[in-house]
Amino acid sequence: MLPIRGLYEVAIRVADLAKSEVFYREILGLDVCRRDERRRWLFLRAGGQAGMVVLQEDSGPWPTQHFAFAIDEGDLVSAAASLQKRGVVLHGPVHHDWMSAKAVYFSDPDGHELEICALVQKP
Repeated sequence: MLPIRGLYEVAIRVADLAKSEVFYREILGLDVCRRDERRRWLFLRAGGQAGMVVLQEDSGPWPTQHFAFAIDEGDLVSAAASLQKRGVVLHGPVHHDWMSAKAVYFSDPDGHELEICALVQKP
């Protein structure tokens, strides 16, 4: 087995990098790490040094993806309210017994299904 400790980076294709940058920076609060104008890629920090989301502009057809952002259980309600205040349509919260977590789902401008997920203490 490899000693994998987690996931560091996820890359997603977007139709309009400028539009997606506004969503990921202003709505989700991610910080720019590096901008690659030649390839039309934007590296965004997700959770400080914990990992990155790489937005890759691509005009071709591609499937939508799903990925989740980890959040503390105590922050889930306020994070969901913040997204709703900014006009983001939410689904949830949904409780996942199989992983002892609560999650809220929403979409980015390209239709990628995003999630904020909080591990919860078992009763």
